[in-house]
Amino acid sequence: MLSSRNLLLKSSMKKRKQTRKTVSKNSNLIPKKPKVESRNQEAVLATPPQFSGEDEEHEQVGAEGEDGNFSLKGSARSHSHGVQPLGNLYFSSSSINSRNTGLGNLQTLTDELVLEILGLLSGPHLGVLSTVSKSFYVFCNHEPLWRNLVLESCENGFLYNGSWKSTFVSCVRKHSSKIVSCAIKVRDFYSDYLFQSWLCANLEMKPEWLERDNIVRKNGISVEEFVLNFEEPNKPVLLEGCLDNWAAMKKWDREYLVEICGDAKFSVGPVQMKLEDYFRYSDQVREERPLYLFDPKFVGKVPNLGLDYEVPEYFKEDLFSVLGNERPDYRWIIIGPAGSGSSFHIDPNSTSAWNAVIRGSKKWILFPPDVVPPGVHPSPDGAEVACPVSIIEWFMNFYNATKNWEKRPVECVCKAGEVIFVPNGWWHLVINLEDSVAITQNFVSRRNLLNVLDFLKRPNASTLVSGTRDRVNLHDKFKNAIMSSLPGTLDELIMKAEEKKREQKKLSFWESVTDSKVGAFKFSF
Repeated sequence: MLSSRNLLLKSSMKKRKQTRKTVSKNSNLIPKKPKVESRNQEAVLATPPQFSGEDEEHEQVGAEGEDGNFSLKGSARSHSHGVQPLGNLYFSSSSINSRNTGLGNLQTLTDELVLEILGLLSGPHLGVLSTVSKSFYVFCNHEPLWRNLVLESCENGFLYNGSWKSTFVSCVRKHSSKIVSCAIKVRDFYSDYLFQSWLCANLEMKPEWLERDNIVRKNGISVEEFVLNFEEPNKPVLLEGCLDNWAAMKKWDREYLVEICGDAKFSVGPVQMKLEDYFRYSDQVREERPLYLFDPKFVGKVPNLGLDYEVPEYFKEDLFSVLGNERPDYRWIIIGPAGSGSSFHIDPNSTSAWNAVIRGSKKWILFPPDVVPPGVHPSPDGAEVACPVSIIEWFMNFYNATKNWEKRPVECVCKAGEVIFVPNGWWHLVINLEDSVAITQNFVSRRNLLNVLDFLKRPNASTLVSGTRDRVNLHDKFKNAIMSSLPGTLDELIMKAEEKKREQKKLSFWESVTDSKVGAFKFSF
């Protein structure tokens, strides 16, 4: 007989998708909720429903993929409320799914829709509703609901207290003591959607997801070779030995960063947090989509950080610099725990980028501009991208499909001390394999200038352009600044581009005398 470890239904898993706007930084937030008096919030949030002791029984479950077993992280615990994959219901001694009995007439709604509705409620209302039934108890304690409440109400940061619900209650009480929670396990509760959220948060990366490494690696090449073989043909490359002289490579451990950053606050999703508080969160959290510290103003906040690294020689030319303080955001410090990262996207404003790993390691998957990754659905104008909820979910459901593609993705693991060049227009996904610290910068060189200008003047530039308040006028400002600072450069690049097009259209002598239909010579006397 099949065990409970084999019954996660893949058909249901593949339906878990959400729409993500690539130009929005607040896509993980839910609509504003009506304010509720906080007078009795503590009592409401701390009151669990009265269940019988039998509901605390729970069988730990795992899962198996299409091509082998998935492995859970060593510290993974069973689902805190006893949720099991729906397939387990068919081998249960009971035919009852308490998910349905506890929802009553609402049981016809999908789990996603139930959670969407609950996402409109305030914290106290969720606390009250969780006492109605076992099913509502499980749904109302779904951690992403409380995460959204915290991110909405704590713009200036938070102190993570073991769970998002506990963190929210601490924010209400205005102190940081840990809240004692009694997570009650509900018997016979089956839900693929809720189970997979837990599963994605606790899965180890499978070895076969990491073993493919087909990127070109170079060490010590000249700038001319980089431009000729990689930047001009728009191909990614991993560069070794570029960071040997960076002070950051020696200095940027956790203790140093916490000390030098002090009370400075950095962008973590929609909130601002001190680095020490972010590390407190990242050390404790175990969730499907960990928050990522991704700050474009880090040098202004902590100037010494900017002194600890320098732009590698291959990327020195950065034409957006002619705009001075009006240039779009272009450099970021990136810090995150294992499992954090960026789902598939194309870098902003048609720029190219480099990413240097200072601590940790990152798995990269890149697709060329003419190949849309499986499971990713961009809108016609490119303003929105629909993709799986989490990076791990993409690996579970779509990674194997790329093995048989004619145009396979470029893949690598970028380790500390290495730099990856990401050409403009390339789709890429990145996931941290361990606690990681990195610097990334987007840039415009002569090889990419015309592409960027074309992008900035698109009719929907106000939607597509990012990193600046003046999206509509950025094209004209940039073009005028280039013409003023680098006179003749645009005309020269335009002439070269037109000449290249003419050369591509010309037939060689052998092509002109070959009959394309029969592959033989064609003579015309």
